[in-house]
Amino acid sequence: MTASSTPPQPPPAQSAGNTVTTAVPARLDRLPWSRWHWMIVIGLGTVWILDGLEVTTVGNIASRLSEEGSGLAISSAQVTGMAAALYVAGACAGALFFGRMTDKFGRKKLFMVTLAVYLAATALTALSFDAWWFFLFRFLTGFGIGGEYAAINSAIDELIPSKYRGRVDLIINGSYWLGAIGGSLLSVVMLNTSIFPKDLGWRLTFALGVVLGLVILLVRRHVPESPRWQFIHGHGEEAERLVSSVEREIESEKGERLPPPEHEITIHQRKSIGFGLIAKTVFREYPKRSILGLALFIGQAFLYNAITFGFGAILTKFFDVPSGNTGYYFAVIAAGNFLGPLFLGKLFDTVGRRIMISSTYILSGLLLFATAWLFDRGSLTATTLTACWCVVLFFASAGASSAYLTVSEIFPMETRAMAIAFFYAIGTAAGGISGPLLFAELTESGVVGDTVLAFQIGAGLMCAAGLVAAVLAVNAERRSLEDIAKPLSATE
Repeated sequence: MTASSTPPQPPPAQSAGNTVTTAVPARLDRLPWSRWHWMIVIGLGTVWILDGLEVTTVGNIASRLSEEGSGLAISSAQVTGMAAALYVAGACAGALFFGRMTDKFGRKKLFMVTLAVYLAATALTALSFDAWWFFLFRFLTGFGIGGEYAAINSAIDELIPSKYRGRVDLIINGSYWLGAIGGSLLSVVMLNTSIFPKDLGWRLTFALGVVLGLVILLVRRHVPESPRWQFIHGHGEEAERLVSSVEREIESEKGERLPPPEHEITIHQRKSIGFGLIAKTVFREYPKRSILGLALFIGQAFLYNAITFGFGAILTKFFDVPSGNTGYYFAVIAAGNFLGPLFLGKLFDTVGRRIMISSTYILSGLLLFATAWLFDRGSLTATTLTACWCVVLFFASAGASSAYLTVSEIFPMETRAMAIAFFYAIGTAAGGISGPLLFAELTESGVVGDTVLAFQIGAGLMCAAGLVAAVLAVNAERRSLEDIAKPLSATE
């Protein structure tokens, strides 16, 4: 068959009132990797680069903001403590608010709105003239990014074929660290007072993030709505047209006919799902999966939000690294973070979810315990501490990314965005709000034992989460989302 010939198409959805039989999920899952999938990855996944750029920049400029002449009366502890906690609190609130909206109104509407909120708040952060203004727009920036987590992770998992879902999800979430590398190196330039004045360089870093975000917004316009969301919410014909269009595009690109879909699903279409039914489903029908989600998010949230927020402060406080040079060190551990999902991601689809999730969590926790012991003995320098962190986070990053993958695929379609939002909010609130506040106090004390304690708490929670995953993780690799968790709208 040539690329230009017209293949037989699957039968259209058969409707009886509000009951629809469709092969859309199976048709999406059997697609080969194509340019269309790359468009989704670029349009949706690149926003984590922005998030990494944002958070890393703030961590690296903390010392500069506290210096006289920065244009902002704020201390380093307030930036890494209060401002970081407010950013995370905003992310939790945004995840819950936008997560509900995403399940109700669709993935596409919300991943456009959340990016707009994020960009506006980031731009206004650059104009900060007082601590309260900086705190306010750190909260609102987090509010936007929290919504991004819910809208984007649900859309990605529903659009990417089951064969590639694990590695793609991990690499996209891990791309946060590409932004972290950029933010680290950018801060080195922007904090160089021979190039930019003290009160200007840090503002320009936020402005550059806005410019990058606007480019992503333009690309994102071409990313479609999730056909899985469409056929459940009364837009079955639109879902059929979209998938048929994608199939024709891919067959033209590959020059061969796609295999027929293996199965169909029959569902009762609904405009929306009540919050009570969502809560009942998540906690009453899937209690073990709920425990798993909470454990994974609490473990990774405390490690990352409590410890990496203060990495620059550790370098300056304990190793006398100049504030303008901390970006070099952070770029190294950021690279380790990205390489973890990049090299280990495929194993989550081949070796399996349970083995890979539990092993990455436990191994990173044990390595962090070893780092804490070496730090307590005084055996580390700024360079060797960075090397230790690089190894720890190589594994921790893959594990942390798998937390988002896990809660996105183990609950029914109708609850997906809200489930991501809930577990992200609870886990991040537990480790991400209390963590930065506690860790800022511990590092500010200048006592080695205090910082060691923070390391040990993060390591202990990661190991505990890994043990929970060893028992409760779901073998979701290469399986259809509808097979992993039956949609609430599905008929018997």
